Amino acid sequence: MDSVQAVERATDELAALYRTHAPRLRGLAYLLTGNTADAEELVQEAFVRVAGRFVHITRRSSFGGYLRRTLVNLHVSRLRRLRLERRHLARLAAEPDPVETMPDVGVTDELIHALLRLPTRQRAAVVLRYGDDMTEHQVAEALRCSSAAAKNLIARGLKQLREELGGT
Repeated sequence: MDSVQAVERATDELAALYRTHAPRLRGLAYLLTGNTADAEELVQEAFVRVAGRFVHITRRSSFGGYLRRTLVNLHVSRLRRLRLERRHLARLAAEPDPVETMPDVGVTDELIHALLRLPTRQRAAVVLRYGDDMTEHQVAEALRCSSAAAKNLIARGLKQLREELGGT
């Protein structure tokens, strides 16, 4: 027998086993889940898992037992996963909601335009310091200047921004 015939024979045998065992498994799955859609999904998944091991099952009479055991194991795994999800959701519900504020697009746009009017090195110093949260020393390294020069660039840039934006 060539490999094509062997595959066809195995496929026919699996189809026959499915027709034989699926109705009883659907009933068991329904009793476990209480839901027709979940039961059908559980049966399908169990059958796919066992069918993947079909060549290793030496006694075809054991196929139903493997299916039943796989179905129960899958159901228990789902219950475990649902329990973990519920715990996680309960923890999230117990946490206070973070205060979300919508950025004022007008203010943001005004700030960006003010930044663009700064001289290049001042803008870079301010953006690195406050936009990228770098220390003054890190800004100095990035701009290849002394810490004092970086501190001066940041101070002058902030002063100009305050003046343009009407701050103190």
